[in-house]
Amino acid sequence: MDTIKVGIFCEHKLILLGLCQLMEDVEDIQISLKENSLDNILNCFGLRQINILILYLPELNIPVLKLSEKLNKLYPRIRILILSETDNESTILKTIKTGAKGFLSKDCEKNDLIEAVYTLRNGHDYFSKSITQLLLQKYISNLQTEEVSVENSRVSSLSSRELEILQLWGDSLTNNEISEKLYISVRTVESHKNHIMQKLNLKTAVDLVKFGIRNNIIKI
Repeated sequence: MDTIKVGIFCEHKLILLGLCQLMEDVEDIQISLKENSLDNILNCFGLRQINILILYLPELNIPVLKLSEKLNKLYPRIRILILSETDNESTILKTIKTGAKGFLSKDCEKNDLIEAVYTLRNGHDYFSKSITQLLLQKYISNLQTEEVSVENSRVSSLSSRELEILQLWGDSLTNNEISEKLYISVRTVESHKNHIMQKLNLKTAVDLVKFGIRNNIIKI
């Protein structure tokens, strides 16, 4: 795998240092940009060289939402990962709409951060467990007014192993937990997930969960 070049923005220097230390020894990840000035981040030359931009934003206010939106427009190649303490549903949804591809809440751990970076680099969205549950609840509430369609041909395209991994992932198990449960490597789990997304022609993790719920693969 090519080196994943990561940039980190955080106005708090100690937290910025801590985030860098969490990833500095991780295989395939290189911290290529560190920035603690909100005024400088938009015009930082180093942004052109990175793959993933981590934004530590304790509060998600209007200026912050505009920052995420501007970054997405100026640097569409970069995949933005938000770290925030905000748990307001409306604000989180607005943040995702600005173009952020990942969102980690205050309950996330180091493994969640590393998994999010790898997942975004592979072209998929990543949300921490609490955010995924929030999005699922919103989807389920809307689903009650819609007709549930069973897509038999798409389900049958999945192997028994792929169905098993989809079920475990729907139970909120991480890639590491799935690998331990099935006695396979984390990379194999990631490969199966990628194949599932390709077979079903889905773009995001949330779409995958929706598919699993519609077809009774994921139980709620």
